[in-house]
Amino acid sequence: MTSHPAGVLVVGASAAGLATTEALRRRGYQGELTVLGAEPHTPYDRPPLSKQVLAGVWEPGRAALRPSAQLSTLDAEFILGDPAAGLDATTRTVRTESGRALRADTIVVATGLRPRTLPGQDGLSGVHVLRTLDDAVALRADLLTAARVVVVGDGVLAAEIAATARRLGPEVTVAGPGPAPLAGRFGPLVSRLLAETHLENGVDLRLGAGVGGLTARHGRVTGVRLDTGEVLPADVVVVAIGATPATDWLAGSGLRLDDGLVCDAHCRAADGIYAVGDVARWHHPGLGALLRLENRTNATEQAMAAADTILGDDRPYAPVPYMWTDQFDTKIQVHGLPSPDAEVTIVDGAVADRRFVARYHRDGRVIGVLGWNMPKQVRLRRQEVVDAQPGLAPALP
Repeated sequence: MTSHPAGVLVVGASAAGLATTEALRRRGYQGELTVLGAEPHTPYDRPPLSKQVLAGVWEPGRAALRPSAQLSTLDAEFILGDPAAGLDATTRTVRTESGRALRADTIVVATGLRPRTLPGQDGLSGVHVLRTLDDAVALRADLLTAARVVVVGDGVLAAEIAATARRLGPEVTVAGPGPAPLAGRFGPLVSRLLAETHLENGVDLRLGAGVGGLTARHGRVTGVRLDTGEVLPADVVVVAIGATPATDWLAGSGLRLDDGLVCDAHCRAADGIYAVGDVARWHHPGLGALLRLENRTNATEQAMAAADTILGDDRPYAPVPYMWTDQFDTKIQVHGLPSPDAEVTIVDGAVADRRFVARYHRDGRVIGVLGWNMPKQVRLRRQEVVDAQPGLAPALP
């Protein structure tokens, strides 16, 4: 009979941390459970922040993942608003910023990401990042009075923020080094179509040049300076240039930190220490490589896999990567890991109709499928990714 830990400490109170806690209870764990969160809020969902919450379609509280009454049924202690500051991996003790020392037989690291920033950004009024619920509320307030907004970045988050901001009324410009939105992720066909979608909706794309910094007057941002020397005027600037795993508090712990907390195929970083969600970089046995995924689906699925391992069901975590993005009236869903240099074939629908499924393949092997406003069809095509890469998770039911 497998021995369960007497106590589990989950460090991180977002989707991955909550999913771990719920999975442990659902699987019959009856020991002590503590969830430590850096923010004062109970667990909430992040994808709506750049869309429904930022747009004002949802009140901020609607992003909560569970009502308080449901959280109480977990019989877990939630310690919120007290970030982790250090870890003694030998004794499995987490030290918090307030001075708490929390010890548990098992620790699950779910601390997520921290947004990258531009030099000179800190303390400058009118400059925002978007990672937390408070970030979304503050950005929305500024967008409602802005005339000119510049979004710095050419990835998923930048594109979603630009789409939402444009619908709120201000002039919106997107600046970044890539030739088109998400070109480094999906390649020329899809990124070109994304560029057309943004242009048709009134977004100005100033892509293909790096951002050198910000201009300001009296402590308020006035523009974004490109590497070319050109300055894009702005009342509000949103910096969405990616994020880094929140592992600084693990410095000196002896754990392997390399673009995340490095784990084995079972999400185990060391004896009694696991990682889940955006912060985890684990060995994916189906792909034969270390992988770190920044998306909501992985946060939940990896949390469930780690909970299984903690309770003795030691199966490797080998999912088919999945992500989605909504921009204007476009919904993109992706299974697998498309590469910008892969060969692309349209296998359902038509690009001209803005409804299609694109298959990405390299050396005759399917590595990903992407659906543009075709959710059912791309889900059915997911199996092609599984068939081409033995060791991945089976198709969804």
